[in-house]
Amino acid sequence: MAAGPPRPHHFLFLLLLFLPCLFPSQMAPTTAAAGSDDEASSSALLALLLRVQTEALGTLGPGGDFDPKMYVDLPLATDERAAAAALPPASPGPSREELASYLARYFGEPGSDLVEADPPDFEAEPRGFLPRVESPAARAWALQVHALWKELARRVAPGVAARPERHTLLPLPGRVVVPGSRFREVYYWDSYWVIRGLLVSKMYDTAKDIVLNLVYMVEKYGFVPNGARSYYTNRSQPPLLSSMVLEVYGATGDVEFVRRAFPSLLKEHSFWMSEIHNVAIKDSHGQVHNLSRYQARWNKPRPESATIDEELASKINSIADKEKLYHQIASTAESGWDFSSRWMRNSTDMTTLATTYILPVDLNTFIFKMERDIAVFAKLLGENATSEKFLEASKARHIAIDSVLWNSEMEQWLDYWLPTDGDCQKGVYNWKSESQNRKIFASNFIPLWLNAYPSGSVQFADAAKSERVMASLQNSGLLCAAGIATSLTNTSQQWDFPNGWPPVQHLIAEGLLHSGSEEATRLAEDIATRWVRTNYATHKATSAMHEKYDVEACGKFGGGGEYKPQTGFGWSNGVVLSFLEDFGWPEHKEIDCPRRGEVVLAGTQSG
Repeated sequence: MAAGPPRPHHFLFLLLLFLPCLFPSQMAPTTAAAGSDDEASSSALLALLLRVQTEALGTLGPGGDFDPKMYVDLPLATDERAAAAALPPASPGPSREELASYLARYFGEPGSDLVEADPPDFEAEPRGFLPRVESPAARAWALQVHALWKELARRVAPGVAARPERHTLLPLPGRVVVPGSRFREVYYWDSYWVIRGLLVSKMYDTAKDIVLNLVYMVEKYGFVPNGARSYYTNRSQPPLLSSMVLEVYGATGDVEFVRRAFPSLLKEHSFWMSEIHNVAIKDSHGQVHNLSRYQARWNKPRPESATIDEELASKINSIADKEKLYHQIASTAESGWDFSSRWMRNSTDMTTLATTYILPVDLNTFIFKMERDIAVFAKLLGENATSEKFLEASKARHIAIDSVLWNSEMEQWLDYWLPTDGDCQKGVYNWKSESQNRKIFASNFIPLWLNAYPSGSVQFADAAKSERVMASLQNSGLLCAAGIATSLTNTSQQWDFPNGWPPVQHLIAEGLLHSGSEEATRLAEDIATRWVRTNYATHKATSAMHEKYDVEACGKFGGGGEYKPQTGFGWSNGVVLSFLEDFGWPEHKEIDCPRRGEVVLAGTQSG
């Protein structure tokens, strides 16, 4: 695969071996050589699709009808060489009619290489569905959200496996649930919340299929790619596969399912422990810790957004500096938070992205959870030595998170910024308090989530610490009328204020729910209530679930970023159903937006 995991060049291997502190943004090999006819064919297809994407931009212009991702999702209907030869010349460029005629002749419609697939485990109203949702309006709407699983369920068409050189879509073996709209393929971390919702809907077999599709990709690529497209196989996404396995096992008790997935969990853990992701850092007491960062293996424009990336890099003259920027863009896409001021040195300038120099709170939270999950699964499968190994690894990461990322003054966990000048000795950075990013982001509170998964009776953060973190959250400015804002800065990036995202609401609320205090439970329910209401009101107004929401006022969907707001929507459906499962909805509790001026969260008012 041309966009697949690249092979190390010899000089880069030596660099990794002897100079791990130098130029961390260039530590990853970034080019691939075609190793087979399949890889060469895939490379040729992607090159053609990128030419089509560029021509379409010239014809349609930015905005309006133009979405760069659509053109790299096109399935080829004929020989690639014939389609390439027939592509209208770049100058003067095709007219709209010529472009439409060309696409119709040589390509299928985007998404046509997926076919609808009614899930056999879907029931219009499953037995035991949301027993605590007593409000007729809330229940009727919950059933509408539940019914969306049928609309989003697909199978990869047989032709994809038969003729892979004609598709960027990967030939997954099982049923899939796509997010919706322009996202016509499986995405990695979205799938966790899709599965949470499917389990509420009692769709256990569909949930297993989704996990086993991800396992298939780990077996093929050594990790779960960002999404199920060949052009996504140069990066991953927040690692939640073990969490998906744990949720399915908890709902079904299927030990053989765990056994099937277990080798892939070990393989994925190795991927995140590899030299491109692992960073050693010595704390103020002289103890060396290992933490992880995001780092894609790519230094070109992202194919799905190539014209956007090229436009951003156009102000940069040096080819090497362009490649550094492209590497940072792809690495930020690996974070799932694409894009946010969280990753920028200058919040107003996307060219200052520096994601590979950051040790993120949430990534290390997810890897801690992965290590703890693997320890649990290994014990379940009778592999006691492996269980002990991963239990010790999780303990070490817990200490690392609290030593490097915890800030006792702010009572939050903070991202840590590595120096860009290679200031380290023998591959180890020295911790400096001023390198913690003191800006407030919702990710600073994600470790609370780990309280929902204690080891025995031991929580990640004890009750007293959790209460202090909760107070910090309440005073942070992130709690808004319709949920938790992603940041406090409005940059027009979609992972900044005023947008709130389903994963953030769920991770923090679930952590608060299990923090051990009545006040934290009340706050968790308050956040869930705000979120459910804004989803309900927006669905009532638009007949759609949305990818993200504007938390300044109840009933508004989110915006910003490099593409139009999307509907569907996998993880939004899953979070709403999970909140209704956890908190219920009493018969007389109002589900419409609160009246103007009504206090809805401590220190906030409705819009």
